[in-house]
Amino acid sequence: MSHSDIVGGSTAKRVINCPGSVKLCQQVPPRPSSKYAEEGTLLHEAIHQILSNRASTDDFGLGDDLVDRKLRPALEALAEIDPDNQLEFVTELRVHFGGFLADVFGSCDLIGRIRNRAIVLDWKFGDGVAVDAVENHQLMFYAAAAMRTEEARWAFEGVTEIECVIVQPPHVKRWVTTPGRIKNFERELQNAVAIAHAPNPPLATGDHCRWCAAKAVCPVLTGEADRALRTALNTISPEGYGNALVIADRLEDWIKAVREQAQQALENGIVIPGFKLVPKRATRQWVNEEGARESLEQMGLDISELMETKLRSPAQLEKVLKKHKLDLPKDHVVAISSGNTVAPESDPRPAVLQVGQHLRAAFSKLEVK
Repeated sequence: MSHSDIVGGSTAKRVINCPGSVKLCQQVPPRPSSKYAEEGTLLHEAIHQILSNRASTDDFGLGDDLVDRKLRPALEALAEIDPDNQLEFVTELRVHFGGFLADVFGSCDLIGRIRNRAIVLDWKFGDGVAVDAVENHQLMFYAAAAMRTEEARWAFEGVTEIECVIVQPPHVKRWVTTPGRIKNFERELQNAVAIAHAPNPPLATGDHCRWCAAKAVCPVLTGEADRALRTALNTISPEGYGNALVIADRLEDWIKAVREQAQQALENGIVIPGFKLVPKRATRQWVNEEGARESLEQMGLDISELMETKLRSPAQLEKVLKKHKLDLPKDHVVAISSGNTVAPESDPRPAVLQVGQHLRAAFSKLEVK
């Protein structure tokens, strides 16, 4: 999936909120590819080939687990979006802004049209963070660029609605907006790019920092880290903890990025004063499990002493049962929380009731005789 160095779909939110990040990101080395990124790229290519009638789900060597959890649900999501099979579409199309924003482009997963509604869709295959479609900067970037791209313009001509869709198996999230909102976004993006090219563009922290490649060297985050180290936790008010928790989330991502980039530098032969690469703790493994088992049996050990068996977890067996088109026996399963954790108010999970609240809730259910 190609994107421009200045701003692309996945970086639009960051650039609009922090124009200074553009120059900062150009100073850091590219991140090495990960297993999950390569997996996502393969899934995107598989969908593109399947929807182009050039392949089937069995042609990519993805394995049953990925096909069942990711690929097939992603394809089935189109039935929810297009129940009457009226969608005209193109996939993996490079969209751009032409002279409006030179050298700004990206690759959109799917652009289509159903009657008087344009469709802009993005498949997400990561498990860690749920992505919302409402006011999604990436989808608005693709919509704005597609409206200026000759090969995609047909999907937007004369429409009154533009639907932005995130398919993140097993979830489908949809948001309907207007061409006017997309044009307003386009002006926001143009202004942010102009500021990014100016001398000393501003830096700003926020939730857009999470995916910023330059957060390890960001002076604003470094300043927050310095202030955090000087803060005495016992002086923070209950109200102050809200702001402190937001900063803590950003600093956790910053710390992770610092360690990743430092390791990458050391592995590339760069000397970091005071630090070095060392091997992780070694764990002993059998050279040949079958040979080891035979030797241990010859030493007089019983098979029950050598082997252990354990029932698979409900989540693991649910996948096995799905292949046989069977349901998990619910009466044998219970969901038990491992404890409590702090979450923002926007988290959909209900808040934990404290002891007094539990009692009040219980008494409120009693009928007054």
